[in-house]
Amino acid sequence: MPYSAGARLPGESASKLGHLAVIQSDWVRALVNEFEAAKHDEQDPTNTLWETYNAEGAIPLRNVWAVDGSFVSIQSEQKPPREVAFVKTALLAVDRVRLEAIDKDHPHPLLLQDVLTGSAVFHATVFPLKNVRTELGTNYDAVRHIVRDSMKIDEGGAFYETLKWIAYKKWDKANISNSPGFQCPHCHEDIVQGLPNDADEGVCPNCTKTVFLTDMIGFHLDMDEESAPDSVASAYMLIMETLMLFTAIRVLWGHTDKSLVTDTLFIKDGPLTLRSQYSKLVPNIRDFLQHAKDTSRSVHVIGQEKSGAFFDHLASIVRFAQPHERDQSPSFAVLSHEFVRREVHRSPDLANPYGKRTNWGEKVYLKIDPGTYMVLNIPTGDYLADASMPTKEQLIGLQRIIATIPSLVSHKFEGALFPVELANGIASMSSYPSARILQRFIEEQSP
Repeated sequence: MPYSAGARLPGESASKLGHLAVIQSDWVRALVNEFEAAKHDEQDPTNTLWETYNAEGAIPLRNVWAVDGSFVSIQSEQKPPREVAFVKTALLAVDRVRLEAIDKDHPHPLLLQDVLTGSAVFHATVFPLKNVRTELGTNYDAVRHIVRDSMKIDEGGAFYETLKWIAYKKWDKANISNSPGFQCPHCHEDIVQGLPNDADEGVCPNCTKTVFLTDMIGFHLDMDEESAPDSVASAYMLIMETLMLFTAIRVLWGHTDKSLVTDTLFIKDGPLTLRSQYSKLVPNIRDFLQHAKDTSRSVHVIGQEKSGAFFDHLASIVRFAQPHERDQSPSFAVLSHEFVRREVHRSPDLANPYGKRTNWGEKVYLKIDPGTYMVLNIPTGDYLADASMPTKEQLIGLQRIIATIPSLVSHKFEGALFPVELANGIASMSSYPSARILQRFIEEQSP
């Protein structure tokens, strides 16, 4: 690797000729010739199993809830710079019938305003990242308390109640289980048994110090005493997106109209995934979705991936799939674990089944019309470890979900959905408020 340019001296130029001797290899010459030939494939080299969608008997879902979030880290201009992170998430309810009346190519702003009026809730908080210390304690303690207080205070504690609902499986009235186990933020020993049922806090059996239910999520595992990385803010955003979406699910689940939750589409921006220490919530989420499925009150949830390996793979092969004309039926492809491993991740056999610990949704490709396609995540409930799974029969509400999506499509962006687009407009920190305004606010608060 060459040396990079500095403030005083220029950078080193990389060698352009040192690699040319390798062209003498027959294998390398064949590779170069094949690369330059740019042959046009006549069929999908990955053999993606596309199916034509049959809308017969599929009733579109009437109501739509969408959640999105953003975060931005801000540095002061002081030396050393102070750094904080603002996080904002938004939950939006949309009546699909009203949304259908909006022109997909040129939406009228007044109609969009009418759809949004009184239908959105947002949550915001701020975390210290570096060179910021409150009189109450270290950054480490500040983040722990801010996480707990932000969830408990906003919207009258509705999001915190949803955390308890998931952690203690409160959809099952007969259940008295503890929370998932977690690592103590004080002594870092495992609290294997978790917290007692419905507890807000407890005592670590190893060091006898107080721990919070929000410590169970695991933000403290990404921090040290005096600083925290950006990953704390991004992880909080993902957790809050999940909690806000499940707050809507929880409220509708307890509604007197038992069909209301089943006639609603819940959309999360991004994959239905919680990684690393945050994945301890995934088994409980799967249990609820399976419980809803078993009691004939299926909950229709999707995640939309707008970038990444799956989106890139779909973009490379979508031309092989129907529809090629606007009057043709949509097509979809349910990706098995084996297909994901072989064609998308292109990895050898994995020690653990794909997505077993982290995913609560499976991957689906969907092509609506010649220019509109998207990567969706749809839950199955219980995890299916078989490499050939899932199939379309295991995906919760696939038929009704696909019947609903065409009415939600926006032509403003590639593969965009109006509810996600509107939620993003509320949650975006790049424009509302701008990062520069946040930076000015932080500097004004500094002593």
